[in-house]
This record gives sequence, structure tokens and C-alpha cells, in this order.
Amino acid sequence: MIVVHGGAGLVTPERQERLRAGVRAAAAMAHGLLARGASALDAAVAAVRTLEDDPEMAAGIGSALTREGTVETCASVMDGATRRVGAVAAVPDLAAPIVVARAMLERGEQVLLAGQAALRFAAEIGIPPAAPGALITARAHEQLREWHARGGTPGPGGEGGGVGAVVRDAAGNFAAATSTGGTVFRRAGCVDDSAVPGIGTWADTDLAVSTSGGEAAFRVALAHNIAHRVADGASLRAAAKDVLVELRTLAPDAVAGAIMVGKSSWAAIQLGPAMPVAWIDGTGPGDAIGFPL
Repeated sequence: MIVVHGGAGLVTPERQERLRAGVRAAAAMAHGLLARGASALDAAVAAVRTLEDDPEMAAGIGSALTREGTVETCASVMDGATRRVGAVAAVPDLAAPIVVARAMLERGEQVLLAGQAALRFAAEIGIPPAAPGALITARAHEQLREWHARGGTPGPGGEGGGVGAVVRDAAGNFAAATSTGGTVFRRAGCVDDSAVPGIGTWADTDLAVSTSGGEAAFRVALAHNIAHRVADGASLRAAAKDVLVELRTLAPDAVAGAIMVGKSSWAAIQLGPAMPVAWIDGTGPGDAIGFPL
């Protein structure tokens, strides 16, 4: 079973089908690997890597720009069977942060590297930075221009941020992976929620969770809070709904969402106007522009 998301936030009508096509392609990529016997971890990373290469998504190509007009990416991945985690944060011009996060998990030396240290580690495993400007799209330029025009204040709704995947494989193992190009007009060096296990990503022996939520997600430990409530007996959707309601109480303007896969079901839900989602389960493939709270 595979579920992927393209970030919670505002989706303008002309982009909706492009985003749905993107998440469908990522789900199909992961499902193909699972059908050939790949692990949940392999499939989750492959799905997110597909989304990082899609310029419609706010990760990899298409990342949001810092207030200096630069690209810094973040990602994390977690293997449910072992609770091993790997993550990178605020890495300049890194197109494939999820691959580097996976390498961090496999090396097992540390959990999270940031900035230039993460860039050096990426070079060690054969992944150079992208050419200057190669990850910047016209849409990202326009977003930053609008923020400057408003004096650094957000617009209504905000664009969707980050991408993620959750997977249960044939052996019943779970994995989650999350990647982002961050939020528009943030300070350089910002460690996004997508890079932090328990906030943007969680997997254990019962479920996998990937979230989208920016800075507000830290206030409720979004991914782990959902997992904790499921462990206490809540359904996937009920657990996520309760945490998002708590988040809305603390941060009324927050835009956030989550996708989850459990032992017998999956769920997706967002606090905000949209969150493109695609899935492939026992009944076949499907996609939606979102599942409102």
C-alpha cells in the first residue's frame, strides 16, 4: 500500500490537474517497485525522489526561495521495523535530499546533518549540488516577488509545501519519507519540519506518517502525535483530525496535513484548502486534490 502527498496549502485551479498527475506518477513508481519485491523503505524514497524532480512540487526542483533568493532543501526518511532515521536540513542547491537522507540512515553515524556539512556528505556519496539557479522555477521567483511586495507578510492560504510518501510492503513493514524546499521568504539556514523525525516523518511497526505543515507543525509534534494517538486506539483519520484541531487552536492560520498508512487502512487529511494525494491500495489506484478536515 502506498500513499503520497504534494503538500498542504492553496492550489490554484490551473495547477490542480498537474499536481494530481504528479502524485499519481509517484505512487505508480513506488507501487511498481513493491510489485517487484522492493522494501517499504525503497518504495517511499523512490516516490519522494520522483516528486523532487517534478517542478510543480515545492521540493527539489520548484523549491521555495529564502529571503535571499536561494534554495535550501530538507528531507527525512524513517524505517518502521528498525526505527532507523536519516535526515538533512538547509542544504544549498541539493536536488535530491531524500537520497542523501537515506544514505544518512544507512551509514548510521548521525541522524541529521545540516547546511555545508550535509553538502559535503552528499559529495562523499557521489551527489553534487545542482548548478546555481537550476532548481529555481518561474513560479518560485514570482512567489518571492509577491512576498517582497507585501513587505514579507504571507498571502491568503499559502502555496502547498513539501512532499511525502508512506508505504506498507508485502512483509508488513512500514516506511515514511518527506522532502521540502521550505517556505517562501524564510531565513537561510532554517531547519524545516520535513527534516525532523516526529514532526514531518514517522514510522514504526504499526504505521507510517508523512506530514506537511511548516513551522506550526513543531508545536504539536505532528507526525509522532498522530502515531501516539493511534497507539492509544484511535483510527488513523481520527488521530490526525484531533491533532490538526489542536494545531488550529494553537495557530489559527496554520495550514497543515498528513498522510498515513496502517496495518489495514490508510488516511489523508488536511487543515487548509488542498493537499494533492494519490494512493494505490487493495482496490486499485486513486487520487484527489485533498481531504479537508
